[in-house]
Amino acid sequence: MTASSVRPQALVTGATGGMGGAIVRELARTHDVIAVGRSADALSELAAQTGATPWILDITDAEALAARTAELTRLDVLVHGAAIAAVHTTETATPEDWERQFAINVFAPAELTRQVLPLLRESQGTVVFIGSGAGTRPVPGHAIYTASKHALRGFADVLRIDEQRHRVRVVTLAPGQTDTGMLRTQSAEMGTPYEPERYIKPSSVAATVRFLVDASPDVHLTDIAVRPRVEIARL
Repeated sequence: MTASSVRPQALVTGATGGMGGAIVRELARTHDVIAVGRSADALSELAAQTGATPWILDITDAEALAARTAELTRLDVLVHGAAIAAVHTTETATPEDWERQFAINVFAPAELTRQVLPLLRESQGTVVFIGSGAGTRPVPGHAIYTASKHALRGFADVLRIDEQRHRVRVVTLAPGQTDTGMLRTQSAEMGTPYEPERYIKPSSVAATVRFLVDASPDVHLTDIAVRPRVEIARL
């Protein structure tokens, strides 16, 4: 295999979730994908379907994360798909609740990005943060999740400015309601009906990631909102 025929490499966190798995399947058509998650069985199944390399890993464990990223020799695409969204109001949220959601939704993406930044600079790669409509507007009953997605977007914006001299592309992709297990759980917790026919398909989010990754080298796409075809006002 010649150097020019080597496939680019992508790393996707939250790979065992609905959106993460769809993104792995989409990128695996053209990239060598590392699928990161905590479920060994789900990762094994995804690897069998796509040829992705499974990393069974808790991304909040900075030392374990560093040990794995040290194995990398190149990285062209980094997709931050891991997130949690437990329902909490200001009244019900404890310090432990805040710490848990921010650890996964903000701190881990920031640390992973820091660890692989030299490789992304070398490849002039693309970083995709899977944000949310909650990153720009309040979501009732989701004090911590809303705050974490605002924080993640702020981090992405600063990263984009800081890394522009290295030609690293950074984008926040903010899907609205998407038919995933996380939204199904949220709906159950809040006692609201679950209507998958109204929601975005995970494959549609993955197709948007494809669009971002394949964007021509002269452009820098920065903030992409993907909303249900018929807008749902509650988020």
